[in-house]
Amino acid sequence: MKRIWAPWRFEYLGSAQTGCFFCQSLEAGDPAKVLLLARNRHALMIMNRYPYNSGHVMIATRRHIGHYDKLRASEIKALDDLLIRAIKALKLALKPQGFNIGINQGAVAGAGVIDHIHIHCVPRWTGDTNYMPVIGDTKVVSDSLENTYTMLIQALKKI
Repeated sequence: MKRIWAPWRFEYLGSAQTGCFFCQSLEAGDPAKVLLLARNRHALMIMNRYPYNSGHVMIATRRHIGHYDKLRASEIKALDDLLIRAIKALKLALKPQGFNIGINQGAVAGAGVIDHIHIHCVPRWTGDTNYMPVIGDTKVVSDSLENTYTMLIQALKKI
């Protein structure tokens, strides 16, 4: 059996996260350190530290709430505004050929953070799913989070 080392995953596997990282990201002094890309009055855009694909971002409400049907109209608009900015920035910076965009509400639906609603925006390219996830149960992300963050920040300034 061949092995692929991904030591950055150990931080995730060994972490005992306390509190909500969405809420904590808004209090961080350095947005780059927490990979916070943008924010508006009711929502924030942040990179996923454990991405499904390069450029995977999440758009979350500022208010700590776990159910989409309990959001205010202003929060839904704020989420949508940042989602559109994310798509534009990802298109400009990474040139994906498509996107997976979705919300997992509740643990049984696959939500990793069950009490803070968020939208996943995952850029996709032809062939980005290959034998690695199927046979090796391993996902290869082709760029560092820090480099992708820089590219997205630059793209957001242009849109």
